[in-house]
Amino acid sequence: MLKKSFYSHGKLLLTSEYLVLDGVKALALPTKKGQWLTVEENDSGHILWKSLDKDNNCWFETIIKLPLTISEVNSSNTPFLTDEEGIGISETLLEILKVAKDLNSDFLSYEKGYIVETRLEFNREWGLGSSSTLINNIAQWADVNAFTLLKESFGGSGYDIASAQHKTPIFYTRKEDKPIIDKAEFDPLFKNKLFFIYLNRKQDSKQSIKHYQSLPLKEFDDAARKIKEITNTLLNCSSLEEFCKLIDLHEQVISKIIKTPTVKSTLFSDYSGSIKSLGGWGGDFILATGTVSDIDYFLNKGYHTIIPYSEMVLY
Repeated sequence: MLKKSFYSHGKLLLTSEYLVLDGVKALALPTKKGQWLTVEENDSGHILWKSLDKDNNCWFETIIKLPLTISEVNSSNTPFLTDEEGIGISETLLEILKVAKDLNSDFLSYEKGYIVETRLEFNREWGLGSSSTLINNIAQWADVNAFTLLKESFGGSGYDIASAQHKTPIFYTRKEDKPIIDKAEFDPLFKNKLFFIYLNRKQDSKQSIKHYQSLPLKEFDDAARKIKEITNTLLNCSSLEEFCKLIDLHEQVISKIIKTPTVKSTLFSDYSGSIKSLGGWGGDFILATGTVSDIDYFLNKGYHTIIPYSEMVLY
């Protein structure tokens, strides 16, 4: 039987979080780890779907009859999910597949069947793009535009889809018809003093977007100008000191526009280096500057997932 494999990189958003939704240029970093999707055709008339975590444990399984309907949510092999969570994931998956079929009527012929397996290379709680890598992989499988599939199903700015498709840092600008994506020559000389630290909680990206879109953005133009300038300046930043000043300013601008305190002022006010939120504020990863010994500060506070820049980012 014919077997196909698809792959997408994870993502981190270094600049323009939230504002990227309104067309402000952003600097995005594809990660070394991503997600695989393998598809094997058969004649069963249904899709047997299995999702594996980074340790090859099956955390989600479902059977989808063709034409598209959820037949069963098998929770016996998904110890990390309640029945309600399993059904919610099944419905989301079904919606993505339905949109893909709407975009390509030849996708998922009911005369065939499929065994589909996804496998994450990173912890699925980390917020590195378990959804965006899935959408981009399904788009490859269905031979449809991944940005259109995202827009019609999950929603979002699309920078994560762009990151999924690239092997180097990128500049991303959201446009309704066609996103603008350019390679960014971002490979800081001081990357040995940049660390990504997981905040021990996953941020809900949909809720972050909803919060941002509910705000009266009275000073948007000024914030957009400052953030765009910071994004461009970071590319040619040659010293850690200058980099720290830029990300500190970035935090202040975003804090003001989204009316939320910075993560440093909330959790790490006595840390000697600079700290920047990445993506939706309040969870997932932050970027911290400092030496290896400086970073022990976070270990002592109970944050044990600390990844050096060179181990996280594709460049």
